[in-house]
Amino acid sequence: MTTGWVWHERFGWHDTGTAAGFLKGEFIQPLQHVESPESKARFASLVEVSGIAKALKRIEITKASDEDILRIHTSEHLDRMKALSADIRGGDMGDGVSPFGFAGVDLACLAAGGTISALRAVVQGEVANAYALVRPPGHHARPEKGMGFCMFANVAVAIAHARAKLGIERVAVVDWDVHHGNGTEACFEADPDILTISLHQDGNFPPDTGKVADRGVGAGKGAAINIPLPAGSGEGAYLDAFDRVVLPAITRFKPDVILVASGFDSSNADPLGRMMLVSGSYRLMTRRLMDLAASICGGRLVISHEGGYSPFYVPFCGLAVVETLSGVETGVEDPYQTFWRDLPGQTLQPHQRALVDAVVQACGL
Repeated sequence: MTTGWVWHERFGWHDTGTAAGFLKGEFIQPLQHVESPESKARFASLVEVSGIAKALKRIEITKASDEDILRIHTSEHLDRMKALSADIRGGDMGDGVSPFGFAGVDLACLAAGGTISALRAVVQGEVANAYALVRPPGHHARPEKGMGFCMFANVAVAIAHARAKLGIERVAVVDWDVHHGNGTEACFEADPDILTISLHQDGNFPPDTGKVADRGVGAGKGAAINIPLPAGSGEGAYLDAFDRVVLPAITRFKPDVILVASGFDSSNADPLGRMMLVSGSYRLMTRRLMDLAASICGGRLVISHEGGYSPFYVPFCGLAVVETLSGVETGVEDPYQTFWRDLPGQTLQPHQRALVDAVVQACGL
């Protein structure tokens, strides 16, 4: 059984226009929008030139249908995105800083379809596990609107498809993007059969979401777990959160499949985060989830790409994850990890452990 791989050249065609970071203004000289094709396309390129692509099974993408999108999103949101996509000037996904170009809705449906296709291949036993390198990302998109560079909630749309078409009932989602996975959480906040776990930088984005006390609503109370790590957290803090919260919570939940919302903006090099992870950190988190999936859900693990805005570092983080999933070592060395792996802040700090303690207590773990 091989590892599945999802990538399409059209993901690089998603047009976010010009900005400086993500803003425009009278005294802001135009530059490239931070959510540009560069980090994802360079990740795909490193997969090719490293030689690991030959060991992966390329998964053909079936674009998400209106029916797929509407299981999660409102018809008003879908209609608005279609109308803006028909304009040669494009539009914005909903928050004023998430632009897209002409026919952008088609690319967003392709991204959601890429995650669906990866999940289908794993559930049907065509591959052992899978990485879906899709764009635009999805974990901030709420049912009624897009935000945070996300039009449709890729992971949530894939889960809804799997429940409707593939016989899947219970799903655990682990989001290690530096920003709170507010959209995925909102899609399932009242659903006791979907466990959402978000590890993120406290207060980064969106503001005032992703707090320890945010545990879901109604029948879904307790099925949302938020781990708002302090800015400056490194590998020690993330692994402590994994070992004492993520893994025990998923073990208790007993899902049919595990999905990961994989943002590499929690790395030491990212312009939109203030965390310290290196490529080896993602390798360790992936290994932990693979071992857990093997013990509780037949190894079914699907990773779908989210954020990550360092064009020079995302490829090394992504390759580390793909190597771990596939068990194939390419011999490609991460030259940046040498400088960052042994920084003093990489070890678990007392204030970071205190935060994890609070989550453990809130979750009864």
